[in-house]
Amino acid sequence: MIAKPSIPDVLTEPGAHIGRPARRVDGRLKVTGGAKYAAEFSTPGLAHGYIVSSTIARGRITRIDASAALALPGVLHVFTHENRPSLAWFDRKWKDEDAPKGSPFRPLYDAEIIHSLQPVALVVADSFELARYAARLVEVEYEAAPHRTDLHAHRDDTYTPGKDKGGFEPPPKPRGDADKALAEAEMTVDLEFTQATEHHNPMEMHASTVVHHEDGTLTVYDKTQGAQNSHTWICNVFDLPKSGVRVLSPFVGGAFGSGLRPQHQLFMAVLAATQLKRSVRVELSRPQMFSFGHRPETIQRVALGASRDGTLTALIHEAVQESSQNENYVEVVVNWSGQQYKCDNVRLDYKLCRLDVHTPLDQRAPGAATGVPAIEIAMDELAHKLGMDPIELRLKNYTDVDPNTGNPFSSKELRACFAQGAERFGWAGRNPTPRSMRDGRQLIGWGMAAGVWDAMQGQAVAKAKLGIDGKLVVGSATADIGTGTYTVMTQIAADILGLPLDDVAFHLGDSSLPMAPIEGGSWTVSSVGSAVKAACDRVRDRLVGLAIKMDDGPLAGIGNEEVILADGHLAARADPSRRVSITAVMRAAGLLTIEEEARSIPYYLARSRHTLATHSAVFAEVRVDEDLGTVQVTRVVSAVAAGRIINPKTAASQIMGAVVWGIGMALEEETLTDHTLGRYVNHDIAEYHIPVNADVHDIDVIFVEEHDDLVNPLGAKGVGEIGIVGVPAAISNAIFHATGVRVRDLPITVDKILSGLAGGRG
Repeated sequence: MIAKPSIPDVLTEPGAHIGRPARRVDGRLKVTGGAKYAAEFSTPGLAHGYIVSSTIARGRITRIDASAALALPGVLHVFTHENRPSLAWFDRKWKDEDAPKGSPFRPLYDAEIIHSLQPVALVVADSFELARYAARLVEVEYEAAPHRTDLHAHRDDTYTPGKDKGGFEPPPKPRGDADKALAEAEMTVDLEFTQATEHHNPMEMHASTVVHHEDGTLTVYDKTQGAQNSHTWICNVFDLPKSGVRVLSPFVGGAFGSGLRPQHQLFMAVLAATQLKRSVRVELSRPQMFSFGHRPETIQRVALGASRDGTLTALIHEAVQESSQNENYVEVVVNWSGQQYKCDNVRLDYKLCRLDVHTPLDQRAPGAATGVPAIEIAMDELAHKLGMDPIELRLKNYTDVDPNTGNPFSSKELRACFAQGAERFGWAGRNPTPRSMRDGRQLIGWGMAAGVWDAMQGQAVAKAKLGIDGKLVVGSATADIGTGTYTVMTQIAADILGLPLDDVAFHLGDSSLPMAPIEGGSWTVSSVGSAVKAACDRVRDRLVGLAIKMDDGPLAGIGNEEVILADGHLAARADPSRRVSITAVMRAAGLLTIEEEARSIPYYLARSRHTLATHSAVFAEVRVDEDLGTVQVTRVVSAVAAGRIINPKTAASQIMGAVVWGIGMALEEETLTDHTLGRYVNHDIAEYHIPVNADVHDIDVIFVEEHDDLVNPLGAKGVGEIGIVGVPAAISNAIFHATGVRVRDLPITVDKILSGLAGGRG
């Protein structure tokens, strides 16, 4: 059972739509199969490409023989580094909106192999089945070189990334003397945590369908979180005019980071289409979904010192994370610890280790989903040693000022998250002693953790067009990866102009629409939603201006602020009987449409003087079989403070999905590497374990009331990321409470629990 979210009444007050749990406007299309994804668009004469992947992790190709594949009727071409056309290979052209510093991977560039599963050839044929079969006939010989894929073996061979990576916020300078304070502390914990490599496994595999038109222009259907990012990248790499390429991505079957950068199937599809002068589709197989970015493996040290009353006196958080040989992929892993708790002596450090792997890639709450669990497990361990309640310890070190910057938070209702989450969960009934709660052979554990994520905003543009029939069309080139973007943007627009949701259409996923940033980082509502609000506000102002100037009109002479819009009409706030329809106003003005475009710009001054963040408190109940070591997460309560909630229904869905992913991080998700071969051994859904229905039980979402005038014009913060960050720690802490076994190596699998039970508790 999944409980309905608890929504404070204040959220429904601003208007008829914002704050109300509206159903997804695209829901019918999705459940009836009307929503089309990148690999479902077709065109006459469509050819199919299938990628040949490398079988070594490092070395060179010494020979490629495609003759057997080319001999098959219907095989059109086999592209390799030996016959690919000359393109804009230099690095600047290959940069995309989410690219880290370094040299981007360029498929089919030369004979060098830099990671396992690297694409080495593309077979193009009349049918997918033929292309897949022919790919098996392509013979590739290699000269293997020594590789390094084991982070633990090379953890001391690291470097500190520079500050020149866009979006990366280096750890702040140390404050106080954390090492001395730790040595002198009355109570300490000094722990090591590991987080396994995780791969994106969305339901929709990555695909690109490139329609080649007679005039040489291209229409590209791509699985992407930014149609304009893919569009710019295609034009740069293939030296094509912007007017000659249009990228469409109306529906995305899950992404959360995997679609931020153009993946190599896009390059392959465009390469084949432009060279063969025909339409081509390239779709990755499920094993090939492991051939690009991933959540990087991480080793962390968290050391805490405290006085006996629980006051933190020392905090050290260090992380070593993998990156590729060619790019500096970095995440904000350790900074959260310095921001979350008040402490005078803090040292935060972050280093990278180069491995022979593809460059890692943002995955839901990148950095925070790795770093926050480490500090939250450490806080739980410290609370246990002090004999304090875990919430009490967190409140003891609570801060309304960001210690990393000295700036106050624009809003922070974490105290309320603790209180409301604990009450809903029944935390007061917890016996703090490990192994004290059981049901027969089932050990019951309760754990909790706090969560934090940035409330970001980028620039975006939206266009709104109101017709004389009262129908509104709004557009911006953002994406909807299942988060509910279609719906919340429709709600924002309908709310401002007082229209029924059915009279508003929001367009996205089209590179020809007004500018929008890639959808990621929980900033789409903040960025694009603010642009939609601004564009619709302009339409409203024009409409109201026309209404109050109508000769003998019912609103003549009243002020702009005295007019309200509802049900397709404009009315006087003080006397709603004085009203006029949108159609009548536009007809009187001789207008068929009113069209406005607006750009949203972040509140830079507010952001320079405040820290903007979302917060959460997560409570988890687990049942651990004492004999088998199996774990069931039977209850989760997630209390979230994320400003103004535009749609409680889709927002709650985001938190629920994040909780499920957090269960996977805590208990199941792990990409296993055979370091002798440098290859992943479980690169499929059968062996790469993710939560299924039987793993998911009660999830209860609470949205804590939070008002924030500084975050953006809507007062809304994103919820896509905050729902996951505290979940792995809450589950880990619950397992310790149930068993007395502390596992600091995620995921917490049965063997680790049984090993702990066999070796003693604590």
